[in-house]
Amino acid sequence: MEISKRDWKLFREKLAVWQENYMACLIREYIALLSDEDKIASDKFWELDSKIKTDRRHPGVILNVRKSEAIYDIVRLIRLGVITYDDLSDFSEDLQQAVRVILDR
Repeated sequence: MEISKRDWKLFREKLAVWQENYMACLIREYIALLSDEDKIASDKFWELDSKIKTDRRHPGVILNVRKSEAIYDIVRLIRLGVITYDDLSDFSEDLQQAVRVILDR
């Protein structure tokens, strides 16, 4: 299914917000990790380093957007917990239905 111009524009606008929200969650996780009094500093440092290296490649942080892949990117963001299906309420019914069909597979 081809995404409409309106949905494509909305996706590009919302993606930045979704990613900011996801990165805010990651930062809270990092703070909890660094605040753990039961771990020594070097363990916290290396665990944080590893986590950041992994997280920086996550679609919730960075995503190469293409119009032809937008619906699949939305499905991926939902499956990874970056967004929920409710975040699609501003999108067209066609896009929501297409996402629902893919998620139900």
